[in-house]
Amino acid sequence: MRAVVIGLVICVAACASSQKKRTGTGTGTGTGTGPSAPTSNVQIGMATWYATGTMTASGEPYDKRAMTAAHRKLPFGTVVRVTHRRTGKSVTVRINDRGPFGSKKRIIDVSEAAAEKLGIIVEGVAPVKVEILARPEPKKKKKKQR
Repeated sequence: MRAVVIGLVICVAACASSQKKRTGTGTGTGTGTGPSAPTSNVQIGMATWYATGTMTASGEPYDKRAMTAAHRKLPFGTVVRVTHRRTGKSVTVRINDRGPFGSKKRIIDVSEAAAEKLGIIVEGVAPVKVEILARPEPKKKKKKQR
């Protein structure tokens, strides 16, 4: 009988330690050690801005006056709100490019126009929250003609 009780205690302890502890509010912030995954509607991380380039990864000409941004994984055409976490200033931008490259803490590159409205031109890098507002319509597959 004693062996059965010890076996059950070991089993329960093993099961409890193998479960991952969930923290946060379900916003995709993960462990807090880096940017959150784009599978969520909200990401927390750092933003940078850029004002050079001729073409974006989507094929559009780069326009530093447009309210656009680069994101590593969000589909082109996704509309997001970027909020500066220290000042509360926010902008709405459309994803039309890929980036940022370099630090994994950087989750979005905004155009110069968006950076001006966010007030991050001088600081260059700022803590932000990125919220998905609208996703692009899925492209319909063309039917093969027979």
